[in-house]
Amino acid sequence: MNRLIEKVTLSKLDGSYIKLLNHLERQTLIITSQLPVVKWYEYIDDPTLTDTMMDRLTANASRIELKGESRRRKKQ
Repeated sequence: MNRLIEKVTLSKLDGSYIKLLNHLERQTLIITSQLPVVKWYEYIDDPTLTDTMMDRLTANASRIELKGESRRRKKQ
């Protein structure tokens, strides 16, 4: 997720933003994040950019949000 945000931010600076969005729209992606979706706005800190990303990423997506204790923790 961090790399995606960096790529989107850089594309806005170098003028390739629309090209990147069109490219992302055509891809079959699995995106994972430890950051809850509700925190993305705060993390990205640009509501318009976040709305655009969320629209593109979630338009035809299935979202699975895991809850509960970490399964990586060792049982004692």
